[in-house]
Amino acid sequence: MPGLVEGKAGLVTGSAGGIGRATALALAREGAAGVLVTDLPSRQEDGEETVRLIEQEGGHAVFVPGDVSVAADCAELVRRTVDAFGHLDFAHNNAGVELQATVVDTEEADWEKVIAVNLKGVWLGMKYQIPQMRAHGGGSIVNTASLAGLMAVPTLAAYIASKHGVVGLTRAAAVEVANDAIRVNCVCPAAIRTAMMDILPEERQLELLAPQAMKRFGEPNEVAESVVWLVSDRSSFVTGTALSVDAGAMAQ
Repeated sequence: MPGLVEGKAGLVTGSAGGIGRATALALAREGAAGVLVTDLPSRQEDGEETVRLIEQEGGHAVFVPGDVSVAADCAELVRRTVDAFGHLDFAHNNAGVELQATVVDTEEADWEKVIAVNLKGVWLGMKYQIPQMRAHGGGSIVNTASLAGLMAVPTLAAYIASKHGVVGLTRAAAVEVANDAIRVNCVCPAAIRTAMMDILPEERQLELLAPQAMKRFGEPNEVAESVVWLVSDRSSFVTGTALSVDAGAMAQ
């Protein structure tokens, strides 16, 4: 039976680990013709490990370093995807950083970094992905927002602002390209067991877990499966949505 994304090719940012790596692997398992794995140059070794894991399972992938907050890098990622695999059918704009700080305690430089990666990086990604998809018959874009893009939690002011922005930007893009055979959605994960979570003190981890109805951490692959569905033709009538992957947090 063909996979959900059989024959499609695309890119996943922030895929040297965590949700990005899990998504790249899941796309490959579901028949992707190729996945461009990308992360910061400092994460090259981990990015190449993602490629190795994909190839180990019979998939095709390449690693290209890049900074999503730099326009030239985002344009290059699209070009390299097309060069490697012939087309760009999907993109998962996933790269992100977190900052534990209140509105008052956030430093200006830290604010600018969070917004540059989490929000500007998504905008730049779509700025170059959409024209490529538009010129070649369409595609599907999935952005990583967060439960923090739908509600507030303590001491994450800049992160919350950036992720609310991702939700709004996703909706704006979806409306703009709705009749170009391009769909744009975002996923909003709650507390997921990633490296960013693991470095937090246990008390803080429990605070982030508190809004959820299911009192356990999610795994990266549980978010990845949602991304794969949104990328696939199975979700062909879904665009502009912010899909909660949140263990019931928004239901409470």
